[in-house]
Amino acid sequence: MSDTTSSTSPRTPATPADVTRVAPASADAVTGGALAEGDTVVTDGVVAKVAGLAVRDIPGVHALGGGAARVIGQLRDRIGQTDLTQGISVETEEAGVSFQVTLVAEYGVPLQDVAADVRAAITDAVTELVGRPVTRVDVTIADIVLPGEGSDDDAVEAPAV
Repeated sequence: MSDTTSSTSPRTPATPADVTRVAPASADAVTGGALAEGDTVVTDGVVAKVAGLAVRDIPGVHALGGGAARVIGQLRDRIGQTDLTQGISVETEEAGVSFQVTLVAEYGVPLQDVAADVRAAITDAVTELVGRPVTRVDVTIADIVLPGEGSDDDAVEAPAV
């Protein structure tokens, strides 16, 4: 009979390198005493979306991504193709998942608090929803938006011909 624990023999993953393997829930959590075996694979794109959604509503975060990424993101928003991974880079490691987050903050909000809130939100969301530990969240604040500047919509106006 097969054991539900990992075998000690090395396995070659049959999936791309940009995936996260998630351990199954414990056998005690399964009702009926039967545990089906198999791998759960979560791609880096899904992990980045979870992180991006967790960060979007944090007070002090105006937008995700740097200048060019934001302009492209605004164009995508206008056609209904919002990129939820904008400004989020994911690296899957054996010990867990690490992130590089680039954002634009609102002026007047303590930047260290914004960065700490981003780290906490990503760690909580990824740990809870994906089931992998977060090993590192690096936050780059690429710009700040001053009161009265509003949105970046002016940056994507069509040029006059």
